[in-house]
Amino acid sequence: MTKSPVLILGARSDIGMAAAHRFAALGHPIQLAARHAETLEPDRADIALRHNVPATLHEFDALATDTHDGFVDGLPALPEIAVSAIGLMGDQETSEHDTAAASVVMRSNYEGPASILALLANRFAERGSGTLVGISSVAGERGRATNYVYGSAKAGFTAFLSGLRNRLAAQGVHVVTVLPGFVATRMTEGMDLPAKLTAQPEEVAIAIARATERKTNTLYVRPVWWLIMAIIRNIPEALFKKMKI
Repeated sequence: MTKSPVLILGARSDIGMAAAHRFAALGHPIQLAARHAETLEPDRADIALRHNVPATLHEFDALATDTHDGFVDGLPALPEIAVSAIGLMGDQETSEHDTAAASVVMRSNYEGPASILALLANRFAERGSGTLVGISSVAGERGRATNYVYGSAKAGFTAFLSGLRNRLAAQGVHVVTVLPGFVATRMTEGMDLPAKLTAQPEEVAIAIARATERKTNTLYVRPVWWLIMAIIRNIPEALFKKMKI
């Protein structure tokens, strides 16, 4: 039985590429979308050869929102599953003093991903089927001094995904919100991350594939993060203001 295509938005990221391999291993044709997509040709060829599935490259810029309609129209087939692995952590201190840098972080983590998923949501709703997966962050669950620019954008994206899920529930389209916690990727390279709380990209990819099958609403890749964030959300503000977390 031929399986339906899976679109990976932000395919250059470690999580995006891991998700591509996971879905390909399950027999899905893969559409890899990223800026300078031609440079992913070795990855595309590897996916196609290793998993014996069709794999294609597609030029995509999350911040060029005026091109998103044309991007979707140019896909060889409307995917059944779309995974948004788009994101940019940026540097908090830089963002505090450079509004242009802060804008790029906010647009990369909210405006761009929301724009493309909104378009795909409408196409999926017209068809009456599909799954949208948005990779957000636990950083969006409470603003913290160390990363509130990134966290605020992820908070907006989490709310967007929640509203989209609510809107599409009766139209045959499911929306999964992924909150990975710490992940060992190029974006977190050099950070001192606790091993017991840090997932590998392949672990995240397996969890995402499982969540699409099970119609999970909100996915904490490692369940302990649900408890950690519940504690952080409930710290009284007077105490929270004195903390550096």
